[in-house]
Amino acid sequence: MLLVHFVVVLYIQFTSRNTIEKLRSTSCTSASHTVLFTLASYMVGLEGQLRQLQDIASCAQPLTSFNPLVIPTTNGRRYLSILSSLYEIPKAMLSRSHHSLRALSRTGRALAVRIDSPLSQQTVRRKSGPYGYTQAKALVFSKNGEPSDVLQLHTFSISPSISSKSVLLRSLAAPINPADINTIQGTYGSQPSFTSLIGTSSPSVIPGNEGVFEVVSTGDPASPIRKGDWVIPAVAQFGTWRTHAVAELDQVLKIDKEGLRATQAATISVNPSTAYRILRAYGPSTGLGGIGMRPLEVGSGEWFIQNGANSGVGRAAIQLGKLWGLRSINIVRERSSPEETEALKAELISLGADVVVTETQFLSREWRDQLAEITNKGRDQIGLGLNCVGGKSATALARSLSEGATMVSYGGMAKQPVALPVGLLIFKDIRFVGFWLSRWNQQDVAGRKHMINDIVDLIRQGKFQDVPLDEVPWNWDTDISTLAQEVQGGLQGFRRGKGIFVFGDT
Repeated sequence: MLLVHFVVVLYIQFTSRNTIEKLRSTSCTSASHTVLFTLASYMVGLEGQLRQLQDIASCAQPLTSFNPLVIPTTNGRRYLSILSSLYEIPKAMLSRSHHSLRALSRTGRALAVRIDSPLSQQTVRRKSGPYGYTQAKALVFSKNGEPSDVLQLHTFSISPSISSKSVLLRSLAAPINPADINTIQGTYGSQPSFTSLIGTSSPSVIPGNEGVFEVVSTGDPASPIRKGDWVIPAVAQFGTWRTHAVAELDQVLKIDKEGLRATQAATISVNPSTAYRILRAYGPSTGLGGIGMRPLEVGSGEWFIQNGANSGVGRAAIQLGKLWGLRSINIVRERSSPEETEALKAELISLGADVVVTETQFLSREWRDQLAEITNKGRDQIGLGLNCVGGKSATALARSLSEGATMVSYGGMAKQPVALPVGLLIFKDIRFVGFWLSRWNQQDVAGRKHMINDIVDLIRQGKFQDVPLDEVPWNWDTDISTLAQEVQGGLQGFRRGKGIFVFGDT
């Protein structure tokens, strides 16, 4: 890449000398004349030519229809007075120390000029730096810890030259999932590699496993993914908490964006997918011995039970179960008042839940009798349990299952071990398995595409509702404290909804 730039610069320097002579011999009537002269002089790098540019600066007209003049800050000192005289910018605004100029050069930042145009009456931030590089920002961490302590906001540049198998992406939305926070803390079961690929001073990680991007450009005009398409990550630990990214074609999955909001598209690949896959793959024993099992039969009215029913996965399981003719028992934590608890129960029932009970009821001595009443004195089997809590809740969940049933653990929000009574293993033949969506995504790529398309179709048809969201605006000027606090807030009690970064002017 450096060799290519070197050759281009030599060519421009050669042609720029002729350009300067031609500009000198013509009458100076427009701002574009001055801009061309400035750029040509910059490439030749002659102090004398720059001084001559000052002599003709009086002919420069206001930039009413021209893009902002952006000059790299390399050799920036000699351009400050010229910019000041050309565009009547106070020198105090442009003056910087030599150290500051070097720092700006290292980050690839550029000086931007206000456009006094009928089409734009606000300061426009230049989103591309020298030679068309895209300026981007990313949340990163170089060591594990609490998000508020270790997250940093890193600015970097993306080359305009990408391989034929790559795409340049702009982030639209990216949720804050519990697994993302656990990854930052270092408690998640799978940890990403620390690298310096985006120029961080120390090897770092970009968190974020889920999101949706818009394709800005492609490395190959014949690429099956085109500019303007929406894509979601096709690989685990993609690093979605950034404004822009470059990805290989096999690292993303194109989705049909028609009828979708960005926030909907950003939240389909983890929680709804987890519920979808568990309900379609797990269930009671086949009754033939061994560890064989069958999924719950669609349209059968078979029961499943789950804790964490108000979570993203829980809400998805309720809706998918109802669509597929299954019945659900759902456990939720009490809210701060009885009225709020009843409102939550009503909300989940409106989504399709058959039974909603609080965790206090679920852990009480009366639960056995209540469960018998729900299941017609045990004649209706509960063949599947979904556990995302652990601890006492998981044990009670296992005790509620029928003989030969399966309990699938996909999370551990209580951060407590799952205690399994030996009697359940021996006398009731309960199977205990874990589920990690990332592994399944890798093992069945075609199945994942079908699943995503199915979920998208359900959303488009109005048959599937996304979770309540707490939108966090992320613009170019959003500071690190705002972003880090929102991530840290994901560890707190009851939020208005799932936190999600919504990218604006980036």
